[in-house]
Amino acid sequence: MANPRAVLTAAPSPSGCSSSSSSPAFTTPAPPSPSDGELLRSLRRLARDLSACETPAPFLRAALASISRRCKLLAAAFDDVAAACARPGDLPRSASLCLREVLLVLQRWKAVAADCAARSRMWLLLQSDEVEEEVRELHLDLATLLDLLPAVELGLAEDVVDLLALASRQCRRFAPAAKAEQALKARVLALIHEIEREIVPERERLEEILEEVGINDPTSCSDEIESLERDIGDRASERWTPAMIALVGLLRYAKCVLFSATPRPSDSKPDPEVDEDGEPPAPPPDFRCPISLDLMRDPVVVASGQTYDRESIVRWFDAGKSTCPKTGQVLSNLELVPNKALKNLIAKWCRENGVSMESSEASKSEPAQAVAANKAAQEAARMTASFLVKKLSVSFSPDAANRVVHEIRLLSKSGSDNRAFVGEAGAVPLLVPLLHSEDAGLQLNAVTALLNLSILEANKKRIMHADGAVEAVAHIMSSGATWRAKENAAATVLSLASVHTYRRRLGRNMSIVERLVSLVRTGPTSTKKDALAALLSLAGERENVGKLVDAGVAEAALSAISEEETAAAVLAALAKRGGAEAIVGIDGAVARLVAEMRRGTEWARENATAALVLLCRRLGARAVTQVMAVPGVEWAIWELMGTGTERARRKAASLGRICRRWAAASAADGERGSACPAASVVPPAMMAS
Repeated sequence: MANPRAVLTAAPSPSGCSSSSSSPAFTTPAPPSPSDGELLRSLRRLARDLSACETPAPFLRAALASISRRCKLLAAAFDDVAAACARPGDLPRSASLCLREVLLVLQRWKAVAADCAARSRMWLLLQSDEVEEEVRELHLDLATLLDLLPAVELGLAEDVVDLLALASRQCRRFAPAAKAEQALKARVLALIHEIEREIVPERERLEEILEEVGINDPTSCSDEIESLERDIGDRASERWTPAMIALVGLLRYAKCVLFSATPRPSDSKPDPEVDEDGEPPAPPPDFRCPISLDLMRDPVVVASGQTYDRESIVRWFDAGKSTCPKTGQVLSNLELVPNKALKNLIAKWCRENGVSMESSEASKSEPAQAVAANKAAQEAARMTASFLVKKLSVSFSPDAANRVVHEIRLLSKSGSDNRAFVGEAGAVPLLVPLLHSEDAGLQLNAVTALLNLSILEANKKRIMHADGAVEAVAHIMSSGATWRAKENAAATVLSLASVHTYRRRLGRNMSIVERLVSLVRTGPTSTKKDALAALLSLAGERENVGKLVDAGVAEAALSAISEEETAAAVLAALAKRGGAEAIVGIDGAVARLVAEMRRGTEWARENATAALVLLCRRLGARAVTQVMAVPGVEWAIWELMGTGTERARRKAASLGRICRRWAAASAADGERGSACPAASVVPPAMMAS
């Protein structure tokens, strides 16, 4: 801690930057120091603000409430100082310098209070030693400055001098109640050690400890879980990260056992974006990636200072580009810095509008590897899963079942261990019948829980072998109460189709295929995307293609090709595995693919070109004739060869060769005066393929 006497002559600039410059040729002028009048106004305002600060946790009341009490005394004293000075500019220099240092100390107090208010209670408990030591040092600094304040030169009344002396004495006498906090911390850590040994905590003891921490209802418990996860993601304390991860599991268990899995009011609200005729709410422009124009799930900052979604900018860099997509600036490096502030704002907007932050709700900020290595967190998750599944088996009312399923959904959101524990406890057979529920909230929670569980390979098998599970998912896609439920059902099919055997089984199920096609035709944007992704996965199996074509997948993909980049990939997959004839037979199909090759996203252009190459190779002159009949196709091919991804450039070059050979063959045929129509000419490259 710096000596206050040593810094009386050098207050830091508000930006926190050094006032010196390494270059003598150009020096940025330091911001002007506040006038004495501004200084007194700032002191009075800051003292009043701090005197009204609330204590974020009961166990820190002694430490942080002392700040409030001292500032109440100082606020009254500063009012008298301002009144004693007829003109603020007449403050003696020593008094002005001393008061500026007092302002800095109060600003540090405010920073400590703000940081404590933003942290989880459990983090504050684990860090209570450091917090109290910092508060103690600030008390001593303030006491020293109050002793140095020249009250006589300021002409203060005796009662004001006494007030300042009282504040100084109280600051020096400050002694935090460390014993009580240490005892509470020890009890919390002991609870973690017991869970590591697979000892189920006693309900009364758990309730008593959480009450002392300030967690006494579902809302405070849910808020604490979110705050802890945020602190873990922000790496707020490397030393206590294992304990914090364990406490997340413990709090999830406590929420279920002590508060009957009751969600917060904000959690139980119906999704505002879901009605049968409406689109999901449009994200604010600042939340959209400039490349994909979709909501950013993982915003990162590049060297130019622009923010993009990680997936989109990584794809941009992988294409061999080293410029900023928005500004065109050549980047000095390709490092990506997470934009945590924006990600928190996006997460808040998603919660308020019922929009999923992740497509599968998987992976929050909690480090999966750390959780897997944390015995206490694993055992707490196992206890929670077992408790929830048992409770669900005896929940007869939709309201009670909805509360439990909501917690299962949250538990299975992150971590393969959590999904394994829920699946092993027998949740899948209990969730499947709930997909037919008429309660929109219960239906949505049930299908989303199944989606989260399906990420784990073992749970895929449980779902596919559960009686009526596939039919129930198809029912949601056709008759789900909300678009969100239908979207998550389509995402569940996508997840299940990642297994080769299940992909073939799902592709043979015409009910599943037809429902997906219907979602592509009629669903909002996010639903179309998941349905197309599921169809793309099913199209990866050759024996499925015939059924997909019969169900109208090619027509549906073409209808969405200008909206969703996955549509071009679906058409390429169909063309590759036997669906070329059906695609070319659709009026205007080739022209739409050429248009997408010209105006689509990077991935869409790549897949549209691949689809055209496949059509030409499979069908010969019949397809090439249609390609060459599209105005400007040569320009589109040439442009893609220069600006596309590596794969797009290869495909564009192949398409260009095919077209040139067809043109050469047609010209030669015309010169020979052949009686055969041009459409019968098959270029050598096509014959070889």
